[in-house]
Amino acid sequence: MDNHPVREALLELLRTRAELTSADAARELGGNTGLYSFHLRKLAEQGLVEDVPGSTGRARPWRLSTGAPVPAELGELNRRLEDESYQRWQENRAHAPAAWRQDEAFSEVVYLTPDEMAAMGDAIRSMITLFRHRETLPAARPSDAAPVAVVARLFPMLDPS
Repeated sequence: MDNHPVREALLELLRTRAELTSADAARELGGNTGLYSFHLRKLAEQGLVEDVPGSTGRARPWRLSTGAPVPAELGELNRRLEDESYQRWQENRAHAPAAWRQDEAFSEVVYLTPDEMAAMGDAIRSMITLFRHRETLPAARPSDAAPVAVVARLFPMLDPS
């Protein structure tokens, strides 16, 4: 299953505790509370997390939902959230610092065998692995590093007939 690392990290934290705020997530994972607040709200929209009953105030605690989707549904959720995040990026890139106004989005059609497609997926995952430790080890991040979504979709373009 292809999971978004921020959402997966939040869900993993919630599997080990009764509740979590975006400030808790920022302390545990590094980064800013706004990033985690956004993803917690998106996870709530999809029924994966819910507000802790009786909580009020700015520090909004969340917990895992009782009727959370099964893993197959999480793949579709992740794709929708990735699309929403990219759309938000496109709409707001002019407000980003100058060094961050470009993206590396591209799309290509290449002819591959099933084995070559699997090998390309492995190569992409291997490259991501070089940087994944920075998610949970904030001290390993360069000072000018920021969260970057990496989305790769390899799929055969089947003949519709």
